[in-house]
Amino acid sequence: MVLSMPRPQLRTGSHTYRLRRRVPVDLVAVVGRQEVTLSLKTKDPAEAKRLMAEELVKLEARWATLRRGPQTLSEREAHEIAGAVHDAWLTRHADEPSAQTFWPVEVGARVFTRPPLDASKSAVGMICDVPDLGRLMGLEQWCCEGADRALQERGLLVDEDGRRKLARAVGAAVQRASLTLQRMARGEMPDGYALSPAPAPIRAPAAQPSAPPAGTQQKEAAPVRGKAARVTLTGLVEGWWAEAEKTGKSASTRESYTNTMRGFVAFLKHDDASRVTAEDVIAYKDHRLRSVGRGGKPISPQTVKNSDLAGLKSVFGWAVANRRLPANPATGISVMKVARTQTRDKWFTDEEATRILRAALQHQQGEELPETSAAKRWVPWLMAFTGARVGELVQLRKQDLRRVEVDGHPGGTWVLTITPEAGTVKTKKLREVPLHPQLVELGFPEFVSGVRRERLFLVPDQTGGITGPLQGVKNRLAEFGREQVSDPGVAPNHGWRHRFSVLATDLGFGDKVTNALCGWSAKSVAERYGGVTLKARADAINRLAWVKV
Repeated sequence: MVLSMPRPQLRTGSHTYRLRRRVPVDLVAVVGRQEVTLSLKTKDPAEAKRLMAEELVKLEARWATLRRGPQTLSEREAHEIAGAVHDAWLTRHADEPSAQTFWPVEVGARVFTRPPLDASKSAVGMICDVPDLGRLMGLEQWCCEGADRALQERGLLVDEDGRRKLARAVGAAVQRASLTLQRMARGEMPDGYALSPAPAPIRAPAAQPSAPPAGTQQKEAAPVRGKAARVTLTGLVEGWWAEAEKTGKSASTRESYTNTMRGFVAFLKHDDASRVTAEDVIAYKDHRLRSVGRGGKPISPQTVKNSDLAGLKSVFGWAVANRRLPANPATGISVMKVARTQTRDKWFTDEEATRILRAALQHQQGEELPETSAAKRWVPWLMAFTGARVGELVQLRKQDLRRVEVDGHPGGTWVLTITPEAGTVKTKKLREVPLHPQLVELGFPEFVSGVRRERLFLVPDQTGGITGPLQGVKNRLAEFGREQVSDPGVAPNHGWRHRFSVLATDLGFGDKVTNALCGWSAKSVAERYGGVTLKARADAINRLAWVKV
């Protein structure tokens, strides 16, 4: 029997080929997913076959590494891996070396030399000033995260000792590069480094022609000489995402940056990245500030700054770091800060909250999808009693609700799991939020058990993606909320998170418990230690008053 080999695939609506491969059953738990997808970044079928063969070899090697388990890493190997971090750091800040302020060399020289946390103040003072301790710990954590990224990029699995060695090597590499940048800021060029125009973009190696089928003749293509590889704007986004996806960037960020670049290409009337100038970016910024959105309202300066310009800066910055472009044309271009007039609090009043929840309770399905109707019925109530982001709730799956035993709560407690596995979570961290008794009384667990599909409130697209459908349901919920509360001073979805925070403060939850429930990052190093038990979360949620509708 002839076994079929995996072939490059085209996603619906796309002309770029991708690799799609099932993860071996014995590695699903380790990899964390059942399928691997990877853009091959080409529209040519022959090139896609060649690239796929290369990626499959890398993938099999990665899986073989995982099966072997964690390996040891010598200090020499750690410093060899960290060498790439040194070069990337130097390249990133070479044009403006004095602008590098993230890594202070005075503190960086003492990374991984601090005493244990339980050491006396005098012992800490021998290494660093006590106020610098938090900064020192932050840099160490950053080095550990950098080590993890380097290992992931190389498909390596090492033991904890090896990871620690690599984190130290990353710190040493960035310290050396930062010292070099200090000298460059004074005009002292290191040996072998000169101020000169950035090198031309690195050309991809020519594809090896695949063997023609038996019995056919293949014409020899005439070589193209004297032409550099053309760098397209749309190609830059795809290249950026191929790397950004591995570092945990969300699909919604990809969609935002892709839409920005698509609009930029339409504005320029060409797709040649090498022709883009700073004047082009400024003209596009001005164009966007004069534009109106789908709802007929002007595009806000905040959207132009945080979406359009942020997308261009990120993608062009990646292109410069990867030698695709000599300079970032969006550098230094921004939008003036808007002085917003706030005429009311950002949270719903009791009367507004009750109005929305009553409308949700009474909502009847019309011509909309059943999932959209269910979202209008349940998501406002979930936002009221969890403090979760609207997108985190819309993307919930059936398996994300379970009943667990919690001390002090007889009969068990229903718990929502908000996890990156379901879609986009801003902090990229799983968190568990106990269900309020009123939600149980209203029948939310029964609703979940009666859902036949995996998703509770949306229908994935034909490829299984949820980014587009998720945004659509969020928009419908915003419209639903705005029908009940017309005041533009409060956001129809985000007003619930503000309200939850206010109630948590009034009831004395404490910052740590509120952060754990809402998914907010710790504000200090001290808050990163320890955690908040499920019992503490359930105790807090149960203190929220029932809403009389």
